Amino acid sequence: MTALGLILLCSGAANAQEPIKLGVLEDQSGDFAAATIGKVHGIQLAAEEINAAGGIAGRPLELVVYDTQSDNTRYQEFMRRVLQRDKVDAVFAGFSSASREAYRPIVNQFDGFAFYNNQYEGGVCDANMVVTGAVPEQQFSTLLPYMMETYGKKVYTIAADYNFGQISAEWVRNIVKEGGGEMVGEEFIPLGVSQFSQTIQNIQAAKPDFIVTLLVGTAQASYYEQAAAANVNLPMGSSVNVGQGYEHKRFKPPSLANMYATVNWIEEVDNPQSKAFVEKWHKKFPDEPYINQEAENSYLAVYLYKQMVERADGSTKKDELRKIIAQGDVCFDAPEGKVCLDPKSQHMSHTIYLAKVNDDHSISFPKVWNDIKPYWLGEAGCDLTKNDPSAQYTPSSPPPAAN
Repeated sequence: MTALGLILLCSGAANAQEPIKLGVLEDQSGDFAAATIGKVHGIQLAAEEINAAGGIAGRPLELVVYDTQSDNTRYQEFMRRVLQRDKVDAVFAGFSSASREAYRPIVNQFDGFAFYNNQYEGGVCDANMVVTGAVPEQQFSTLLPYMMETYGKKVYTIAADYNFGQISAEWVRNIVKEGGGEMVGEEFIPLGVSQFSQTIQNIQAAKPDFIVTLLVGTAQASYYEQAAAANVNLPMGSSVNVGQGYEHKRFKPPSLANMYATVNWIEEVDNPQSKAFVEKWHKKFPDEPYINQEAENSYLAVYLYKQMVERADGSTKKDELRKIIAQGDVCFDAPEGKVCLDPKSQHMSHTIYLAKVNDDHSISFPKVWNDIKPYWLGEAGCDLTKNDPSAQYTPSSPPPAAN
C-alpha cells in the first residue's frame, strides 16, 4: 500500500481562489526515511505559514503528498500520477540521486517543474529542475583544503556505490590532487551493506591522515559504531553525513568524534533567524528528533516558489517562472542566511558551515564560508538562459562547450 496525503491549508482570504497544487514525493518510509520525513514537514510548515498570510497571489497552497518508500519505481509511478492525474503546478521530490534520475525524464516528458531540495553530487543542467541543496564546489572546495591543512594529505574515501557516491568521489580525487594530496584508498559500498570489517582493515592498512565518508542510508551508517569499536580513531570529512542523517544524534559518543561535515544548515546553527526557525518547527512538530539541512532546503524552496509566482503576476507556468529566475535576483533570507538562485544552473548559493562533531557529539563550527555560489556548472558551460540540454555532467564529462 502507498500513502497519499491531500492537504489543503488555507486562510479565509484565500478560499475563493483556485488552489496552487504542489506535489510532494518523499521517502516517509524505507531506508532513507530518517533523513527525509523532515523534508515533508518543512514543506508543510512553509505552506501553513504562507496560507495563513493569504496564500500565493491570493491562492491557497494545496499539498498532494505521496510516500515513495525509498523505492525508485514509486518515484516514477507517482511522478506520472501527480503530473498527469493530479495536475500539480510544481513537484518537490527526491532524496537519493538515483531517485532524482529515475523521475527526471518523466518531468521532462510532461514539461513539469520540479524542485530537488537535496545536497547531491552536482552537475544537473535541466530547465525543468530547480536545485536548492548544496553541491560539491560548495562543500568539497571548502572541506578538503581545511582537512588537508589540519590533518595531512593522505586521504581514504568510502562512498555509497551509486551515482552520488561515485561522482562525489571524483570531486574528492580532483581536489585532493589539486591540493598536492594523495588518495591512499577508495571503496564503493553497495547500498544496504551494514558490515564493514574488511573496509576497516583496509583503512588501517592504508594509514590515511583522514577519511572522507560518503555513506548513505540507515544500513551504511552502521560503519561508524563498527569503526569506533575497532579503534580506527581517524578524523572524518563528509558532505552528506550529520547534515542529512544526524548520525551524531543517532549513535552514541564518541563514534562520530572528529567528523567534519560541510553543511548549509543544521539545527545547531546559532544565529537569530536559525533559532527562531528551530523554535517554531519544534512547536509544530514536537516529536521531530532533529531538523536537518534538507528540511531547511525544502522549507525555503516553498518560499522561493512563492516569490517566483508572485513576481510572474500569479502565473505558475514553468516558462514564466524561469523568466523570473533569469533575472538573477530570486533570493530569500533563510535560516542559514541569504540564499539566491543562479540563473545559469538553477542551483542555489549557500552559507557553508563546517560542523565539527566533538567527543560528546556536540557540534561546534570552526569555520563558516558566506555566500558560496554554485559556480561549477556555469563555468563549465551550462547556461539555462540560452539552452536546455536536460543532462547531468561531471568533472570528467563536462558540457560540450567546455570540451
